[in-house]
Amino acid sequence: MRSSAVCIIVLGLLTSCTSTEEVGPPLADRAIRVVATTSIVADLVRAVGGAEVSVESLMGPGVDPHLYKASARDVDKMVQADIVVYNGLHLEGKMGDLFKAMAARGKPTVAIAEVSIPDSLLRVSELFQGNYDPHIWFDAELWARAAHALANTLGALDTARGAMFAMRGDGYADELLEVHAYVHEKVNEVPEEQRVLITSHDAFGYFGRAYGFDVHGLQGISTASEAGAADVQNLATLVTDRRIPAMFIESSVSPRGIEAVQEAVNAKGFEVSIGGILYGDALGGPSTPAATYLDMIRYNIDTIVKALSNGERN
Repeated sequence: MRSSAVCIIVLGLLTSCTSTEEVGPPLADRAIRVVATTSIVADLVRAVGGAEVSVESLMGPGVDPHLYKASARDVDKMVQADIVVYNGLHLEGKMGDLFKAMAARGKPTVAIAEVSIPDSLLRVSELFQGNYDPHIWFDAELWARAAHALANTLGALDTARGAMFAMRGDGYADELLEVHAYVHEKVNEVPEEQRVLITSHDAFGYFGRAYGFDVHGLQGISTASEAGAADVQNLATLVTDRRIPAMFIESSVSPRGIEAVQEAVNAKGFEVSIGGILYGDALGGPSTPAATYLDMIRYNIDTIVKALSNGERN
């Protein structure tokens, strides 16, 4: 959908729904209607908002937010919501104009990564010139800051329930710090020289910085830029030279790129395994081991540790 068309739809829908919103039940008498972009953001809203919010995620399990295009139905959902919560920092790259148009017309919107994390703690990357890395949730300590910021945002929207949101935000932040400590503990099972994480795209930079891994993604921070033959060969050389036992594919990215690297490594006379599927830009479905953020973080680190600590170097 072209950005101009998006803005026209937003303007029309915002204007048409004004009278309906004015006669609707007061906010204090019902759950706050929240539309979140990604499943990870939606999970944060549910954890902090509890029964006081009604949350709908635009993107389901396994959906790549870098490439997602909003439909007219998505726009309608956001217009009808009391607030739109998105990650920001260009994670939802193709939806940027849509959020700007909504905010300009008075629709409450919040880019949770941008309001919760100071620039000094954001990661820059030479692969994403001019922008910060948006994948802040891979450092659970940073995501705890997002929980507090979201509690403040919901409390400002509904002051009558502000204390309740603050309490839930504090409680969930404590859970996030507990899983942060769990990751640190698990990392100790991997020899330092083997703490090298190879994934489909450069989503795990905050993870590497927080937990002491050297991280390399085949694609850049945004999956909108495709990897070429030179990228495959360069990564294959790195894997071979450092004798890395395992690489990982991501649930929201095609496995073809990492499989191509594996073939290139094999051609160089070294065998590298696929250590498993990591959940990167999206949670898994209800029946997966990554149905919630806390589950996802534990599953990812368990998968990484198992593959790298048990891997035998040829």
